[in-house]
Amino acid sequence: MKSIYSPPVSARTKNNHNSLPDSLLHLTRTVLLLPLLMLVTLLFNNQVRAQKNTTWLLELFKLKGNSLLQNILSQPDSFQYQIIYTQINRDKKNQPHCTNFFVNVDRSRYFNPASTVKLPTVLAALEKIHTLGNKVDANTPMLTDSAYSGQTRVWSDTSSASGLPSVNQYVKKIFLVSDNDAYNRLYELVGQQSLNEMLWQKGYPDVRITRRFVPMSEEENRHTNPIRFIRNGSLVYEQPAASSKIIFDFSRPCMVGRAHHDRNDSLIFSPMDFTKHNNLPLEDLQLLLQSVIFPASVPASKRFRLTQEDYTLLYHYMQAYPSESVHPSYDTTAYFDSYTKFFYKAGKQKIPPGIRIYNKPGWSYGFLTDAAYVNDTHNGIEFMLSAVIYVNADGVVNDDKYEYDEIGYPFFNEIYRIIYEFEKRRKEQSFHTGKRFSK
Repeated sequence: MKSIYSPPVSARTKNNHNSLPDSLLHLTRTVLLLPLLMLVTLLFNNQVRAQKNTTWLLELFKLKGNSLLQNILSQPDSFQYQIIYTQINRDKKNQPHCTNFFVNVDRSRYFNPASTVKLPTVLAALEKIHTLGNKVDANTPMLTDSAYSGQTRVWSDTSSASGLPSVNQYVKKIFLVSDNDAYNRLYELVGQQSLNEMLWQKGYPDVRITRRFVPMSEEENRHTNPIRFIRNGSLVYEQPAASSKIIFDFSRPCMVGRAHHDRNDSLIFSPMDFTKHNNLPLEDLQLLLQSVIFPASVPASKRFRLTQEDYTLLYHYMQAYPSESVHPSYDTTAYFDSYTKFFYKAGKQKIPPGIRIYNKPGWSYGFLTDAAYVNDTHNGIEFMLSAVIYVNADGVVNDDKYEYDEIGYPFFNEIYRIIYEFEKRRKEQSFHTGKRFSK
């Protein structure tokens, strides 16, 4: 199957960009004896294998950040933040070239990925659809049956225009409001074993998706439902129930907090064990998003087999707002436009006209995570920004007492503001110098 790539239209029509950040330009004034390329090499060598840090980016956040960000940056062990800024430079043919810069990024440091695992699950589901024959596509009604303990069936969907569930409808709800049931249904469609093996084969060996977002045992999550696809009331494809035989590597303990509430809401005075939970390192999340936004910039082996229609579907819903949806129709008091847009979620801010954010966030157990591509067509600015932060002052996990509003969302807003202003200056500088990035 031939894939056709059609990424979002670039924010930049004139791409006279200086690819070097201001901090590097400043350093060249003080280190006159070092050639520029050597200076760049030295900075990149500062990114050690276990923990990746880009000196100038950390200094930029320290220099421009408000007091809240300064406090967060001074406590990396408490807030466990990780940041990836992806600079996008386009060549003379308008092709994007992406370069990552890091603050405190360490794939061995566990954080709960929460709903960010919905992104690879959506991509896997769309790829799988193309293996089911030409009578099945993302719009074909999909009926989920039950065959094992804990499973539930879905034969209708009152939120859809047709009244029937489909992959398209599930994808829509996942990106608009991060719907958990929609994720569960796509998890069941792909199957636990197929989902993980697909990700590992594509070069994401550290990703682990072991569970639905509903209370279930480890064994129940290994079993996925039988599924039927119908068209005009007739069966066009039937998938039997599946049982995962995959062997996960749970050798590295993942403990979080100093205490936690168990399923019975009893307070247990020991860390919560996340060893067998989902895992999605921030670097992998960023690359998965990049593979959707700029497919050609990612090695073919790490991409999903998607068609033009798939990309169109993703681009539409990844940047859409709940207020723009008719089926489903959302209560915009609860599901405001920045509900899943962390850079503007603090104070339920309005997102300025011309700015569209293609992203997938996650929030759970005190962890906030977002990976996003920002496209400001009014001002010709585009970049990617991915980050995670842990906000749990009392150290008790699963008590629903986290500083999301006080610290978490303001953190995302502040790092976004700094990068946006940095990109704005970078654009202005490139306009005046007439320099253009070339690979």
